[in-house]
Amino acid sequence: MHQSQPPRSKPEAAAAAAADDDDENIWTPLQLAAAHGDLPLVKHLLTQQQQQQPPQNPNESPRGYYGHTALQAASLNGYLAIVETLLSAGAAVDLPGGNNGGRTALVLAAGAGHFGVVRHLVVVAGAEINRPPHKYNGRTALQAAAEGGHAAVVRWLLAQGADVNARPAVNRGRTALQAAASEGHDGIVELLLHPHHRAEVNAPAVRYQGVTALQGASWAGHRATVRRLLAAGAEVNAPGGQYKGYTALAAAAEGGHLEVVRLLLDAGADVSMRSGNKMWTAARIAVSRGHGEIAQLLRQVEHNAGVVGVDGCVSEYEGGLGPPASLSLGFRRVYVYF
Repeated sequence: MHQSQPPRSKPEAAAAAAADDDDENIWTPLQLAAAHGDLPLVKHLLTQQQQQQPPQNPNESPRGYYGHTALQAASLNGYLAIVETLLSAGAAVDLPGGNNGGRTALVLAAGAGHFGVVRHLVVVAGAEINRPPHKYNGRTALQAAAEGGHAAVVRWLLAQGADVNARPAVNRGRTALQAAASEGHDGIVELLLHPHHRAEVNAPAVRYQGVTALQGASWAGHRATVRRLLAAGAEVNAPGGQYKGYTALAAAAEGGHLEVVRLLLDAGADVSMRSGNKMWTAARIAVSRGHGEIAQLLRQVEHNAGVVGVDGCVSEYEGGLGPPASLSLGFRRVYVYF
């Protein structure tokens, strides 16, 4: 079977171009046509009546990390008529996509906000709403819709029984609340936190590049969402993921979000906590990123709180604020920054 590279121009031209079968990015002509929304070509390839060739398989597996089945490609782009045609031809609705995400047609449609496609896949084709996410950057349908900010899809999926606290993928996974908070979709955050839905505000960060809801909102500087999460009982000093994980305060400091830093400090954020791969304090992270005003604020809070550093000194010197003056106070030295 001739196979072609992912679409960049006209599907007919791309579908006619042969490619090396060892190329992980090759797409079948049917996948290309579905991705481009070419319904006549999709129908032709499914029947091959004119050329008397075998019809193409609608369930041809995606190739590589980012590949899609024909149904996934049509669903991602919102081509409902092609979705209906492929399903009628026997397309399997719950097949996973490429290895990076492994997202089904429903997850892709939900993440893109194509409500009509989402509803058809669930109601007509029986797509599994609570299918567990692929372990690498996967999402459930609800997590994907929340991440994309598609409130209507989120509401509908919840009404159909989507699990608001479904376990996220182990690698870069997000609960629905974590996903919405990280992207600053405050209306969806409010919806998920409603007592009727009861999203877990303190769901832990997954091990690899995970965040709590508060950490995600803090990292991106979404002040309204940070306020809402704190009001809902978010743990301000929760640890981050074991790989590249920051506390909320460290995340806000890294992102340069001064007002969020202040909100977190008012909520009791611990300036002495260390996080991230280098196990730095929030102040040192701010210094390393060149956020001088945040660094000065955090250093002052450290000094006022008598935070003791690794060398037994208050607010240990970690560079970036000028050399400290060392004052002798008995057996203890205090660093004062000028």
